[in-house]
Amino acid sequence: MTGEGKPLSVVIVDDEAPARSRLRELLADCGMALTVAGEAASGRAALDLLSAAPADLVLLDIRMPEMDGIEVAQHLQGLERPPAVIFATAYDAYAIRAFEVHAVDYLLKPIRMARLKEALARVGGAKPPQPEALRELQRAPRACLSAQERGKIHLIPIADVVYLKAELKYITVRTAAREYLIEESLTRLEQEYAERFVRVHRNCLVARAAVRGFERADEGGEANWLVLLSGVEEKLAVSRRQQHIVREFGKG
Repeated sequence: MTGEGKPLSVVIVDDEAPARSRLRELLADCGMALTVAGEAASGRAALDLLSAAPADLVLLDIRMPEMDGIEVAQHLQGLERPPAVIFATAYDAYAIRAFEVHAVDYLLKPIRMARLKEALARVGGAKPPQPEALRELQRAPRACLSAQERGKIHLIPIADVVYLKAELKYITVRTAAREYLIEESLTRLEQEYAERFVRVHRNCLVARAAVRGFERADEGGEANWLVLLSGVEEKLAVSRRQQHIVREFGKG
């Protein structure tokens, strides 16, 4: 039961239909006051569903194509009312140790009724998983960044990002199509996507694949460099400390 005395609303997320069906049957037979508010077969579908209709709990498979459960849980933190999360996983000694260290609840597949009841009993006072814990559990860079817009989560494929620029407490994410604002750390993004982005200024990372050249700009008699990027007309300043990248890209 939730704090308001209402049945617990649960969303099931798993890319395999038999697994979703099995969970639905277990929930129906567990003898607890809950309702299955929906199912999703992918991370994107889950985010769309939970943006439109918030739930108390997500039973979230970890291994899914395109976007795994850890990444889905990270994007869910952008919701106004993030749900509690219980991960479902096949046996993985590393994952289970990590879950236990960070007090993140999980169910081991095949899921047993007794273990499901035990996990559900803890949900009443449970909080959504902490961002730091999810970052520690993350084994590969996220496929997408996420921005909250009008109460919904908008996914931004990392492959579409031309640059990331820190401005006050926000990061401007620029794609060829438009800009988004997200609340993340530029340093953490640089670490997560070290292979994809290069720092051109203390407040700016650009996609290596988007760099199409450099241009000299004389300011007050001092020569500086601007980086030219595919997909956008903006020319971004390269700081004096980062001008070595001009040589690294073979344009100097």
